[in-house]
Amino acid sequence: MTFSPTVCDTPAPAPARAPGASARRSSHLAGLDGPRAIAVGAVMLYHLGSGILPGGYLGVDVFFVISGFLITVLLVREKDSIGRIRLGGFWMRRARRLLPALALVVGVSASAALVVGGNPLVHLGRQVLGAATFSSNWLSIVAAQSYFDETTPELFRNLWSLAVEEQFYPVWPLVILFVLAVRSRRARVFIVLAIAGGSAVAMVILAGSADPSRVYYGSDTHSFGLAIGAALAILHRDWPASTGRLAERILPALSAIAVFGIVALMITLPADNPLVYRGGLVLVAMLSVVAIAGAIIRGSRVGAVLDWSPLRWIGARSYGLYLWHWPVFVLVTDALPTPRPPGTEWILGGITLTITVAFAGASYRCIEHPIHQNGLRTTLSRWIGTRPRSVERTGAIGLAIALLLTLFTATGLAIVADPGMTDAQAAITRGRESVLPPSPAPSPTATTGAQTGTQTGTQTGAPSPGPVPVPVPVPVPGSASVPAGDQIDAIGDSVMLASAEELQAGFPGIQIDAVVSRQLSSAPAIVRQLRDSGTLRPVLLIGLGTNGPIDRHSLDQIRSIVGPRHEIVVVSVQAPRGWTDGVNGTLTRFAQQYRSVELANWREAISTRLDLLARDQIHPGPAGGLIYVRAVTDALQRLADLPPARGPNDFRLTGKPL
Repeated sequence: MTFSPTVCDTPAPAPARAPGASARRSSHLAGLDGPRAIAVGAVMLYHLGSGILPGGYLGVDVFFVISGFLITVLLVREKDSIGRIRLGGFWMRRARRLLPALALVVGVSASAALVVGGNPLVHLGRQVLGAATFSSNWLSIVAAQSYFDETTPELFRNLWSLAVEEQFYPVWPLVILFVLAVRSRRARVFIVLAIAGGSAVAMVILAGSADPSRVYYGSDTHSFGLAIGAALAILHRDWPASTGRLAERILPALSAIAVFGIVALMITLPADNPLVYRGGLVLVAMLSVVAIAGAIIRGSRVGAVLDWSPLRWIGARSYGLYLWHWPVFVLVTDALPTPRPPGTEWILGGITLTITVAFAGASYRCIEHPIHQNGLRTTLSRWIGTRPRSVERTGAIGLAIALLLTLFTATGLAIVADPGMTDAQAAITRGRESVLPPSPAPSPTATTGAQTGTQTGTQTGAPSPGPVPVPVPVPVPGSASVPAGDQIDAIGDSVMLASAEELQAGFPGIQIDAVVSRQLSSAPAIVRQLRDSGTLRPVLLIGLGTNGPIDRHSLDQIRSIVGPRHEIVVVSVQAPRGWTDGVNGTLTRFAQQYRSVELANWREAISTRLDLLARDQIHPGPAGGLIYVRAVTDALQRLADLPPARGPNDFRLTGKPL
């Protein structure tokens, strides 16, 4: 498809302005593109950088504050300029700004998913419906789809935040009309802050009882950033004296501190930290308000820095960058051949980033900017041109129409082709269905953990008929027996869950507690509950660390809870994620420090057979599960072969045995 140079290369002359249009045309505020660039860069690093920025997801909350501030500024300006807010015009401008790029992303990405096939097609119908109705967040909540679940990398998962904003826009102009009708300036700000406070309190209350994704996705629990930004806009309008000399000196300094504070939280606040939903996100919103207030004030040096031309370029295209980066990442991940050697996640991120910048830049130049500035009708008329049309122009129009029809048809076919679950989900579902209540104590003849049996499945992530023998460990003469299954508690994530059937066959009676997306930080509470209930078994198997960086403190807590007489086996991590080397290093050092702790080196054991994992190169199928069991068995054997611990009395020294 070709575009006229006047559409993609140079802006069209602005049409005559209607009453109140001046507020819209001058909507750009210095100092806002920098925060936008920081926000979108953080989100992209979070998704594409494989753990390089654990709190990069906080960029979305910076976006919320900017949106709430800017939208309220525009509404207030229009009300002050013409005495009313033209609701139809406001909603039309929002649609003109958001819909063209969104429609392009959905059509192109869904069509590409049809070509790639497999995992990107899962739940595509629900996602397209959410994109079309701006209800992605609530549809995900109803479907119990976790934002942090990597087993289903939904193609349009990132559209949840756009849905929250779009659910805000229909009602907010009415709220502003009510707020501006209040005479007291303090009351106006208080009303908006009360709305923000209500949303923040709802998040804190529900965070203790609901899935984190519920409070993260919910427009009722995650709108405080929009309202806090709006409060700044009201304050900016009602207290123009706040731009006095004292404020001009203090606010930029506070703004700089706030920017550094936001970046610090992005580095140090991972998504599994309970503080995220108990004030962490609110703190980010408040810091964002301070950063904006100091950036937009007259003569602000911070604003000048944030208006640096590269940041302005990124900030202006931040919407397109945010829309494109996640679908492109999902598609590239599934399109590239597997297995991939370790370390190639950076290549994957680089390919994704290159495509994202190219697509977002083209979308901004040829679609978003022209339509936002001139309207859909004017832009279409310029694309179509005047009659008589040249053969080249007519051909371009025909090609464009054919392309649109192709994208529409391909999107429908992609929805129909939904396989129902990813190959990783298939492996996890097989394991979840095999997890049984604790079986009775085995007979005295059951002296080893691994026994003969058969499992079904191919040597890929998805199960299919066909026997796979479970290997029987060959005893080493003179070696001790590994513990039986009824002596083992296993706590893990989706990798352990995918291997559950093989674990149960290898260690009959093993108690498995494995949950998708579980973090190591949740394990101490689980272990403490087992100890307090009197059901803690002598051996503890910990298979956690796939879903993010781990804290050594959590491991020390676990050992402190169980005591030195309990044996602990920690399982190393295999995942194409940047944090896995750090996780495995921490697990290795922990195992080396204590006699009663051993490392099951799952990563090394599976490294030469990555073809036995699902396409995500994380979750094992049946044959991969056997290797998982072998790694655990080897670790338990090493513990069993240790000579008895010797204390001071064994050397005729005084004191009690250690």
